[in-house]
Amino acid sequence: MVDAFHAWWAQQLVLCDWAFTPNPLSVEAGAAEQRLLSLGITGRGELGEHLLFGLGAGSEDADHLLAALESAALAGAAGWLSPAQASGWAFRIAQRIVREHHDLRAWLLALRRALGAQGWESAADDQFCEACEALAALEEEGDGITWARLEACLAEMAPPSALWPQAPEAAPWRLCALSRVVLAYPATSSDWPDAVQWLDEIWQVNDRESLLGVALWLAAQGERQRWDIEARELVGMDRAQRSAWQRDNREEAPHARVLCTFVDEGEPLEWAAWDWLRLVELAWAGACCGWLEQAEADALAAHAADLIARRYHDWRSLTSAFERGLSLFEGIDRRHQTPNARQQLLLNLAQGPWQGSPDALLTAEVQAASARQLRAWRSSDHHWLLALAGVREPDVMLRQAAPARPLPEERRADAALYLQESLGLHADEGASAMARYWLPAQAHHLNQLAADAAHGVLPPRKSAYGQPSPEELAQRDAVKGVSRHAATIHMAEKFAFYLHMALDSQLFEPQPLYAYATSLRDCLCRFYASPKRLLEAWFAWETCLPESDQGSLAAEIAWHLEDPGSLFHWLEWRPGNWSEPSPRPTLMRFTAMALVGPLNSAVWGEPQVESAREADDIREWIENHYHLATAEAMREFLSFLDEAGDRQEYQINYAPYTLNTERLDAEIAILESGDCGEEERHHLLRLRRVRDNEDRCNEVDMAAWDIAQRVDLAIAARQLGWLGLDEFHLVLDGAYKLAAEHYAGWQEFADGMYAGFSFFMGETPEREAFLASFRQALVAWLCASPLLAGPWASLDFPGNKPRHFAPLHIDTLPGDQRTLH
Repeated sequence: MVDAFHAWWAQQLVLCDWAFTPNPLSVEAGAAEQRLLSLGITGRGELGEHLLFGLGAGSEDADHLLAALESAALAGAAGWLSPAQASGWAFRIAQRIVREHHDLRAWLLALRRALGAQGWESAADDQFCEACEALAALEEEGDGITWARLEACLAEMAPPSALWPQAPEAAPWRLCALSRVVLAYPATSSDWPDAVQWLDEIWQVNDRESLLGVALWLAAQGERQRWDIEARELVGMDRAQRSAWQRDNREEAPHARVLCTFVDEGEPLEWAAWDWLRLVELAWAGACCGWLEQAEADALAAHAADLIARRYHDWRSLTSAFERGLSLFEGIDRRHQTPNARQQLLLNLAQGPWQGSPDALLTAEVQAASARQLRAWRSSDHHWLLALAGVREPDVMLRQAAPARPLPEERRADAALYLQESLGLHADEGASAMARYWLPAQAHHLNQLAADAAHGVLPPRKSAYGQPSPEELAQRDAVKGVSRHAATIHMAEKFAFYLHMALDSQLFEPQPLYAYATSLRDCLCRFYASPKRLLEAWFAWETCLPESDQGSLAAEIAWHLEDPGSLFHWLEWRPGNWSEPSPRPTLMRFTAMALVGPLNSAVWGEPQVESAREADDIREWIENHYHLATAEAMREFLSFLDEAGDRQEYQINYAPYTLNTERLDAEIAILESGDCGEEERHHLLRLRRVRDNEDRCNEVDMAAWDIAQRVDLAIAARQLGWLGLDEFHLVLDGAYKLAAEHYAGWQEFADGMYAGFSFFMGETPEREAFLASFRQALVAWLCASPLLAGPWASLDFPGNKPRHFAPLHIDTLPGDQRTLH
């Protein structure tokens, strides 16, 4: 039967000006290839198009069926298709011919009409007519393979091998059919001879690394991220606001008009297929030109199939999403245009590559192999930085193929400028300076406030010094809703961004920076069980605590949480040996550092020895305010503050006046009656404050003023390297003990600090402004509004019994006996 079918096939090729031969695949390979080229079929890609459109030709296009029969024979003879695959195509075409034409006369008549509609232009048409007459004569005489015998042959033959590659790894390539047909597997240069030229013209890609970078970008982000986020914003606007948004974005966003139309008309806001189908095409081009190994290209195609299966359950929804993406990309709404012929063919052709459903393209083994390869491409710790930094700077997703690739000088300079202007970080500080941006105590503070709030315990809404704004209180109270989420990510993502910029700046040795990245990964894998948990925590804290000087990142984080291709979901989630970028202070020492209060900004980590540049500024401040120039002088002064301090001066020189108001008035009168030097003037001011009991200086224990100064100076001494770590800890321990001896809680400590600040302030016209600012800072520290003003509200005062609730997770400081570690 097979031989009979081949003989009929060969008979039909006479209509294409072939000499009769019993086997249509016996043509010499070189001659067959030349014939294909003369027909404009330069590779298997064009061949696939030719065969597909031939098989799907309309009833009025019988000539396309005949051309497909010839192409299949030539491809089989030239070696572009295996004999079995060539016969399979011919078999399906023959089935179509027999189904639509009841005999040879009808078939030949259909061919004449199709060719006649095109016009008779050459002697070849006369040859065609002669061939038709010859076949008709054979049919009438019963010679050769008659129509009846063909029908019987087709009915009795077992269907030949499938038209499309059947290897499990090849199935995802059927997704490529919307742009080009994959006819054979594995890929060779003959499948797409001009793939290199196409990559250059369409994608500006000229090497393997660039190709892989764009492919991974399409998978992880593509065009869809911006469109998704903008669409979500537009849904929350009214028509007038959307029109204004469209006008504002007309120049830089050609898609704005189309996107607004989609939102106005209630169109499904789904277009990820635009990225993922182009990913398959790009991977096929890489395999055809040899820039990707076949297994690598297979992994990318399977990855696209995996992502598509998570979003689309049928081919129509897939093509509709692709069409929406194309409309946005071109800035032209293509939904209501004439249906694409290729798309209609793929959706309706029974023998086409889109049989079954998109989610049936993957086997478990192929999917697992693809996931392994994708994670291998993204296995470095640098990819963790890209994922985290990419939320703030989406363009870094284009660097997934080679994160450490040399950068343009402009980018390097921009990163260096950012570090210097935003962080005060310079090259001479070395990579170790990055440790100062890891703030574990800040995460502890947030977690503790959230845990307390979840149990209905919140810091006071006002204090003796005033109360926060309603907005600040609302933000503080919102922590009740995020107690389930460890707050490490709120701090860690900023550290990751700074680390990313440090690597880009090329100001520092890279290896120490990569060591920080490893520690960051280990830490995040410890505190979050999965990427989903990390992103949920980030979203919760970002919603609760957005940065005041920048727009919220909540929309970007939500996108990464929802999009299955996001890089976060394809990182190697593997905690290593536990480490952190810098040491975690114990809870007791963090409490001791918090005794500095509003004298300084909140201290969220162990202070580090600073660079020479920073040290000069610190040394100048110490000399101007305290007249201390050496480490030894600093140690002596710290001891003085511990043992006596300003509080002793008050007790000796001013407290006695409270017992003899007449003497106090007389002393003030004497000083006011004459010219005062600087020291006498300071003395006079303080006597007046004693007389007026200004800021309760005669009632309040002002040891807090000495304690705060001592901690502040100890931190500065540690930053200068004047105190070793053990010495610094001894100072903290002493401050902690002294605070416990003098005060019962943070409010009393605040009263003592404010009284000391007020009493010992020198003469200055800005006194009232300084005091107002200090009161405002005390309100913030006591009420935790803003949340990160200072940690008093989350810490038990030195010497007090624990009163805070244990968080639901382990992201706390060591030393808390109620938390398991």
